Amino acid sequence: MDPDYRDEELVEKVRGGDTEAFGSIVDRYEEKLLRYGRRFFSDWDDIADLVQDVFLKAYINIKSFDITLRFSPWIYRIAHNEFVNALKKKAKNPVSFLDVDVLFPHPISDENEGDRIDRETLKQIFEKSLNALDLKYREPIILYYFEDLGYQEIADILRIPISTVGVRIARGKKILKKSYDCFEKK
Repeated sequence: MDPDYRDEELVEKVRGGDTEAFGSIVDRYEEKLLRYGRRFFSDWDDIADLVQDVFLKAYINIKSFDITLRFSPWIYRIAHNEFVNALKKKAKNPVSFLDVDVLFPHPISDENEGDRIDRETLKQIFEKSLNALDLKYREPIILYYFEDLGYQEIADILRIPISTVGVRIARGKKILKKSYDCFEKK
């Protein structure tokens, strides 16, 4: 499939029965949605299963997509719903939605032991701070900083006003900083 096709053009082709076009959509979004899922879950098998569910739901509901809108917020919204629903099902278990190794790569071999320990401590503090953050603040922060989505796309995905996106990101950052400062003082 021609990589120059816009997502919305591919959707039109899928609606016309072109399954190869849906394969192109999967190719474009699979890595992004796996990465997004990694912010909610640590088990790759769970994430992969959920992302497959996202694509299945997208395919089944492709005719309901409004072709005048952008496709990416629509598929992220489906993913968002799948991940949040899965989180609710696993609410009894502690959730580590972020693999800190994704943010902080493994230490370089020439680092000394003290730097490696400090880096590990920092990763633990960061993960605890993010896990402590209320979901309504965590989601916009993940979408903005880790998925590189704009405020309008986040508003579309979360179905909240664009001004609320900015407020939640600002408040979430403030809470993260306070949480980080508390851990740092210990």
